[in-house]
Amino acid sequence: QVQLVESGGGLVQAGGSLRLSCAASGRAISGYFMAWFRQAPGKEREFVAAIRWSGGSTYYTDSVKGRFTISRDNAKNTVYLQLNSLNAEDTAVYYCAADRGYYSGPYYDSSSYHYWGPGTQVTVSS
Repeated sequence: QVQLVESGGGLVQAGGSLRLSCAASGRAISGYFMAWFRQAPGKEREFVAAIRWSGGSTYYTDSVKGRFTISRDNAKNTVYLQLNSLNAEDTAVYYCAADRGYYSGPYYDSSSYHYWGPGTQVTVSS
């Protein structure tokens, strides 16, 4: 079993930055992908970014390219999401997700992930 806990959310002004962390416990992460998704009020959960644990390849949804950066620290079993140039449309609960340790589907599909954190709220004031 893997437990994921996000931290780092908060209230920030438009144009500001935040750094989200996702700490994994239970066993070392050695799967295919870890990812961040977000869900705004009244909207479906959407893919934000993913990182391939082996090799570190990264993937982003178009709306965050150039503003957000996903990274990982193998030794700390932690994934990060640096959020820069935030705007009101980035307001959402951000969730960390991990797969089972083998390929389970496209990195952008929430059904590919088995483990989820409880989420952390990011609110951007305009």
